[in-house]
Amino acid sequence: MRLIAFLLAACLALPAQAEGFITRLLNKPVPGGVAVVRLGSGGEAPTARFQGKPVLVIKEENRDWIAIVGIPLGTGAGQQRIEVGDGRTLSFEVGSRSYREQHIKLANTRQVNPLPEDLKRIDRELAEQTRAYRSFSAGTPSNLLFDKPVNGPLSSPFGLRRFFNGEERNPHSGLDFAVGAGTPIKAPAAGKVILIGDYFFNGKTVFVDHGQGLISMFCHLSKVDVKLGQALPRGGVLGRVGATGRATGPHMHWNVSLNDVRVDPAIFIGAYKP
Repeated sequence: MRLIAFLLAACLALPAQAEGFITRLLNKPVPGGVAVVRLGSGGEAPTARFQGKPVLVIKEENRDWIAIVGIPLGTGAGQQRIEVGDGRTLSFEVGSRSYREQHIKLANTRQVNPLPEDLKRIDRELAEQTRAYRSFSAGTPSNLLFDKPVNGPLSSPFGLRRFFNGEERNPHSGLDFAVGAGTPIKAPAAGKVILIGDYFFNGKTVFVDHGQGLISMFCHLSKVDVKLGQALPRGGVLGRVGATGRATGPHMHWNVSLNDVRVDPAIFIGAYKP
């Protein structure tokens, strides 16, 4: 009986053991999360698209090819599909996740209800940043277990429903770290600087392309220490913490984007909490 029980337990454990490290780290299929979809084995990397946009595809520890798919915050629970380049359609299940509210008081009411001339600037800056988020370079990311860009406690998690002076605005699209002004910000993985700007809401901002649509964005910086097109190693300093743009004080705001979808950066540093 003990032998049978042992064998049964071993069989039940096989599916979990069959998952590779990347799947165990990243597969959090909820709104604002990441789905890992197996594409099968083969010599050449397949291509895949989700909602019309290309997704990151890598080979997991000499096993199957996998698609790593960013799931929009507004996605409801239920089945979603990706299209594979060979004509297949593969489905994955999205669960549910709730996000709490955050209420922020801003003395500068213009940052809550911008003036008409501000709106023209905001639209222009949004288009510029959208193009960066939609970048899709051919290189494979150097690593998917990211380093923290700064060492410090998290002050605001991803996905918060945000209210500025009582008015609801876009959900919080990244992680905030409570660190002092001037703290060096380090690249969580190797990449290329694809956009630098000084924006109405984000202040001084740097975008880093890690490969195949995996993009990091850092904003509210006091200083930018890189140039456009510069290659950054993992741990390379890209700027300093500040409070530029719409910020109530110095902190480090970090976005992670997959297939032009902002996802929870906590997933990539092993700090995800359901």
